[in-house]
Amino acid sequence: MKNAILSVSDKTGIVEFAKELVALGYQLYSTGGTKKALEDGNVDVKSVSDLTQFEEIMDGRVKTLHPGVHGGILADRDKSVHLDQLKEQNIELIDMVIVNLYPFKETVKNPDVTEMDAIENIDIGGPTMLRAAAKNFKHVTTIVDPADYDTVIEKIKSDALDEAFRKSLMIKVFKHTNDYDNAIVEFFNDSKETLRYGENPQQQAEFIRTTDAKNTIAGAKQLHGKQLSFNNIKDADAALSLVKKFEQPSSVAVKHMNPCGVGVGETINEAYQHAYEADSQSIFGGIVALNRPVNKALAEELHSIFLEVVIAPEFEADAIDVLTQKKNIRLLEVDMAQDTDETEFVSVSGGYLVQDKDNFDVPREEMKVVTDAEPTEAQWDALLLGWKVVSAVKSNAIVLSNDKQTVGVGAGQMNRVGSAEIAIARAIEMNDNVILASDGFFPMDDTVETAAKAGVKAIIQPGGSIKDQDSIDMANKHGIAMVTTGMRHFKH
Repeated sequence: MKNAILSVSDKTGIVEFAKELVALGYQLYSTGGTKKALEDGNVDVKSVSDLTQFEEIMDGRVKTLHPGVHGGILADRDKSVHLDQLKEQNIELIDMVIVNLYPFKETVKNPDVTEMDAIENIDIGGPTMLRAAAKNFKHVTTIVDPADYDTVIEKIKSDALDEAFRKSLMIKVFKHTNDYDNAIVEFFNDSKETLRYGENPQQQAEFIRTTDAKNTIAGAKQLHGKQLSFNNIKDADAALSLVKKFEQPSSVAVKHMNPCGVGVGETINEAYQHAYEADSQSIFGGIVALNRPVNKALAEELHSIFLEVVIAPEFEADAIDVLTQKKNIRLLEVDMAQDTDETEFVSVSGGYLVQDKDNFDVPREEMKVVTDAEPTEAQWDALLLGWKVVSAVKSNAIVLSNDKQTVGVGAGQMNRVGSAEIAIARAIEMNDNVILASDGFFPMDDTVETAAKAGVKAIIQPGGSIKDQDSIDMANKHGIAMVTTGMRHFKH
């Protein structure tokens, strides 16, 4: 006779499943509420204490943590010494473990939950049995999902409950226990912050911190202002990521996940002035990130307009006095060191995507001038600035810049010419030192032609189109210097 242990929090379908197992010749062992549910359903079931010869103690905290259970689960049936030891100890083999865990996630969703409530819903015996059975999937079937009950019964009846299927159930087990452990960590690490709402008021949202590193938004020190919103957090992260790319004093203004103004200068005050002038309209209500400490003079400039968030490595005391005159502005102190976490996650329906962060760059000496005209030094400075910024703009992206600031930004259009036209229409100036940067290659020469008509004299783009030569020829026709990087920066 085969043996199965059943101990489930979610009792959906458990009585029907247990009856099928009994009909197929399984002896069932169970505990507590599960045992009572089976007995109420007229299922023949024994107590786990019959395996352990030890009564449950401590209000059920200790009931399955015993060699009488785990010896039968973990025995490798290909090793005679394991089987001999079981016989010596009078321990029976366990062929199936059906367990789902205490409802920890459901418990801590209650805003009034106490720490003791949470502690009492940390399952110990359940995960231990699951992990033991999953480890021994060559011989033991492990079930955590009631949706698998019918499939398991069908496979038993058709003699198809094989190792490959048990392995698929093993993967489910470790995902289940991993999610469970993560939920415990998040609760007790104070890593979950309930936000007022998500992108829109009808959406609930939380901020789950996976680190407290001081060079991240999650680890930022908030000096002033109301709670960050969902959109504040996303925009602040975008601004921080871009400003870190610059070594010289730099200022980045972000609105709706796109940089609307980026400036560099000899001082941080000068850099901010350049960023502000780049788009003095869009910066209103935006996020500003600075990679140098904020002094009083700069604070007065920042205070003169409405900003949601200001990010800097430090705020001088008199700068804080100025900025905190507005009660709602958020001031975040963040270390400007580059991120050590090189991976990012993006959720999609049914899963998530994982990729390396796009922190890659191409040094000037590895870029290629592919046209007859060579960039001037002023144009080179503008090209390198524009190339940094375009990597942070939603695709299709076109950025116009000079050597001290962005001049125009065209973001997120369905074709590259459309992005170029927006950037040109929004440009604060057009002269020989204004360059055009593109996050992707030109599939046709029409973007170059559009740039030429606007007076652009230098372009930087990845290259790699089968029609690159058409764009090069168009650039040569208009005396434009074109640089290719061999690297694109799509941002969806």
